[in-house]
Amino acid sequence: MTRLPLEGIRILETADVWAGPYTCSLLGDMGAEVIKVESIQRMSTRGQTLRPPKDAPGYVDKNPGERPWERASVFNGINRNKLGITLNLKDPDGVKLYKSLVKVSDILVENYATGVLDNLGVGYEVLRQINPGLIMISMPLFGSTGPYKNYRGNGGTCDPVTGHTLLRCYEDNDPYYIGQTVHTDAVSSTTAVFAVLTALFYRRRTGVGQYLDLAHSEGIMPHLGEAIMDYTMNGRVAQSTGNRGVTNAPQGCYRCKGDDRWVTIAVTNDKEWTLLQEAMGNPAWAKADKFQDALSRLENQDELDKHIEEWAIEKDHYEAMHLLQELGVPSGTVIDHAEAYADPHIRARGFFEKVTHREAGTHEYAGNPWKLTKTPASIRIPATCLGEYNKEVLCGLLGLSADELQSLEDKQVIGDAYLEGADIA
Repeated sequence: MTRLPLEGIRILETADVWAGPYTCSLLGDMGAEVIKVESIQRMSTRGQTLRPPKDAPGYVDKNPGERPWERASVFNGINRNKLGITLNLKDPDGVKLYKSLVKVSDILVENYATGVLDNLGVGYEVLRQINPGLIMISMPLFGSTGPYKNYRGNGGTCDPVTGHTLLRCYEDNDPYYIGQTVHTDAVSSTTAVFAVLTALFYRRRTGVGQYLDLAHSEGIMPHLGEAIMDYTMNGRVAQSTGNRGVTNAPQGCYRCKGDDRWVTIAVTNDKEWTLLQEAMGNPAWAKADKFQDALSRLENQDELDKHIEEWAIEKDHYEAMHLLQELGVPSGTVIDHAEAYADPHIRARGFFEKVTHREAGTHEYAGNPWKLTKTPASIRIPATCLGEYNKEVLCGLLGLSADELQSLEDKQVIGDAYLEGADIA
């Protein structure tokens, strides 16, 4: 059987929410052994199932069972291929065990606020003395240096502070009303994978580990390159355009037949405008002078959009998309989660994988976002339950005895259930 690319690499994960955990899942997909460290004193994103608003996502079914924290969809979806343990890092015994794990690990991934691990006595300067070959990556909002290093936040915070929220809102609306997105978390995760693999390659050549400082806010900036360069080169501050383009018209999202069904259309030149007219049956209104060239269409977008929506609203969103695409007009549907889940292209590529979780049951989960022909990745281990691998890791890897393990449980350094009154993060 072909070995996976990262077999033999051990990763210690001290991370929560999205960016850090997903980084380690991607590395675990490629064969790395990931040991995820949690705490019975403090809930991670598992806690979303304990106090959800009515009908909130996160439950697998209406009955959360005796261990509802094992059924949090946001946790189970991005914590595959890991061995989960618990350690109280505010306890000397927990810190001692953590350092023992660092000694036998290759990589440490953490995404807490700057200084948290230092305050617990397990910052990089301490850990590198234990393991000089250690590669450690931190992923705070603004990085680990600079005047903003102690500002705290997550992916949803990063969206507005980098200017992304302003670009996403509609022209006639306030950015305050735009929903949060974890786009920055996804960007940081894949960026972190690249950074870690680069550091591994360097260590392979030199034998030297290093510290990687990845700021959420800096990872997303290249995605805003056009707006940033327009300001630096031309002194213009980008404004919200909604679904419209800056140079092309019509470009927008148009209501179709049915409840909340939409089709997007983006005409980039006069030829495509002619083809769009053909798709709409060459209506008389489209022959007006105010729609005959790109500049005129840009100046009359409001009226143009009303006419196009009168055509689109009589059609199914897929019907409209296929008709336009067949003629050569750029178009796509706005799909909901059910349609994305059933999409024939995603299905044909085998993106979703069926996984059985001991508490959450059997469901399909999103798989690895890239395909390796020689070493294909898969979900080998479902999302870890709280403290599920305490014995395997602490006894099997670190050599603790059964009595020592029991003593740690008695002192609540480890465990497999949250303590009464545990902090819901």
